[in-house]
Amino acid sequence: MIQFLVALILLLITSYVLLIVYWNRQSGSSKINLPPGSYGWPFIGESLSLLRAGWEGTPEKFVWERIEKHGSPLVFKTSLFGDRIAVLCGPAGNKFLFGNENKLVVAWWPSPVRKLFGRCLATIRGDEAKWMRKMLLSYLGPEAFTSHYAATMDIVTRRHIEAHWRGKEELNVFKTVKVYAFELACRLFLSLEDPKHIAKLGSLFNVFLKGIIELPINVPGTRFYSSKKAAAAITKELMAIMKDRRVALEEGKASPSQDLLSHLLTSSDENGRFLTETEIANNILLLLFAGHDTSAVAITLLIKSVGEYPDVYEKVLREQLEISKGKAEGEMLKWEDVQKMRYSWNVVNEVMRINPPIFGSFKEALVDFEYAGYTIPKGWKLYWSAASTHKNEANFEDPKRFDPSRFEGTGPSPFTYTPFGGGPRMCLGKEFSKLQVLIFLHNIVINFKWDLLIPNEKIEYDPMPTPVKGLPIRLYPHQV
Repeated sequence: MIQFLVALILLLITSYVLLIVYWNRQSGSSKINLPPGSYGWPFIGESLSLLRAGWEGTPEKFVWERIEKHGSPLVFKTSLFGDRIAVLCGPAGNKFLFGNENKLVVAWWPSPVRKLFGRCLATIRGDEAKWMRKMLLSYLGPEAFTSHYAATMDIVTRRHIEAHWRGKEELNVFKTVKVYAFELACRLFLSLEDPKHIAKLGSLFNVFLKGIIELPINVPGTRFYSSKKAAAAITKELMAIMKDRRVALEEGKASPSQDLLSHLLTSSDENGRFLTETEIANNILLLLFAGHDTSAVAITLLIKSVGEYPDVYEKVLREQLEISKGKAEGEMLKWEDVQKMRYSWNVVNEVMRINPPIFGSFKEALVDFEYAGYTIPKGWKLYWSAASTHKNEANFEDPKRFDPSRFEGTGPSPFTYTPFGGGPRMCLGKEFSKLQVLIFLHNIVINFKWDLLIPNEKIEYDPMPTPVKGLPIRLYPHQV
């Protein structure tokens, strides 16, 4: 009880200091032609409104309501997670931000993300970020997937289906797919296969995830506090794995190309600089997040959508059976097979249009600049929203309708469809995610049909879109 009272007093003192700083900042920028908008409450700003819109399953409303309120369809100001933010809206805003990366703006994330992930590709800038991205792309880029990755993913997927799907009448898709996605990431990134070790890391990771988009209140009982503790525990585990791998590399029991961990331990820049062990651990944590939760979300929502539309299921099934006919019995999928899944990929794209796995991202202004007739001061943060663009009828006709044909031919207009971001900081795991989702879809549809046990199950963003009950389904194996 005493600890709680002390923490509460410290929180109140901190809030008071931040309130004074906040109003001083306000008065200092009053002469600048800022975009219209409201900063909301001191310190927390309009953060709770953003989070509430996500919990309600309608993150786009945060943007739309403020566009209407302030009468500014291109840009408005707000305050989120303790920072002043300019929200750039729609395709024009996306084009401006993606096209001016490292010129007028640079990647930035709120305090909780920076504190939880530490120094990694998501939180660094400039030449160092370019080098780190190049190093990671050599393992995660399109060229890397033309080799053995498709076959490895197919093997892991088949094993997962036999262990967790076969023989089940009902299952919870999200819980089950999270296990699959984490197992696959651990195998491809760390060559980790011990089920108990993977389960331990997975349990920590689920706690870690909940604090990423939260107010950074590091007090026992808050989600951020628990998330930070989980991040420290995961890092400790990764350090132990790293220590063992260094020994294996020195003794010739592991190869530099074995997996992402070996690649990062043995790769340097042109000056011979290697990543520190902390930087390696942070980047693996980042990629476990990107390769685990975003893929698990995409697969879960894909299973939901295909289950809701029988005509879509039949078209996907026909395409996947056609690919299976060209394979010898027991032969694994190849990169070339995945490239033939054109209709299936259109379905995945439509799933991500309606519920993008990420809500958007942030930038920081490197200099003062003008946008839509307003001044964005140096140091201000900027935010773009995928959901508000994807669900705008100005960009997609009848946006609530599920229609994979939107992605046929040249597809949507530029900068209207942004599930992976854009520009120099486009998600480097795009090809990894595409391969993983399509290989999983292939193996599921050729083995099963399913019914949704909760029709129209609500989707909430916390921080990524997930069915509130995890998408329980009833399985019907195909008759051989």
